[in-house]
Amino acid sequence: MIKRKESSVNLENEKALAAECPFIFALSLMGKRWKPAILWKMTEGIYRFGEMKRAIPQISEKMLTQHLRELETDGLITRTVYHEMPLRVEYALTEFGASLQPILKQLNNWGEKAQNIKNTMPK
Repeated sequence: MIKRKESSVNLENEKALAAECPFIFALSLMGKRWKPAILWKMTEGIYRFGEMKRAIPQISEKMLTQHLRELETDGLITRTVYHEMPLRVEYALTEFGASLQPILKQLNNWGEKAQNIKNTMPK
């Protein structure tokens, strides 16, 4: 979810919608731009930060860090720190996060079809 001031009317509206509508709540967990991409990549397995950055080169390190923290807070991914030199941190889907895999796959398949349809439409 986009960070908004606590006094923001938009924040109040987002919270109310998410509380009343399971669909909106689900979308708020998945985010708007980068979270679905991160979750989609994580369906392939465990990622370290640098690997994820290379897998999604358009995302800034700041945004990747922020979204990984939010996904962890929301219980969709785990962050495992290995205290070795150099320090190693791995990110993986939780069982809850993995339950999104069929939905993400369906969304990906729909997106491929939509791209094909859009690309064949007259301009």
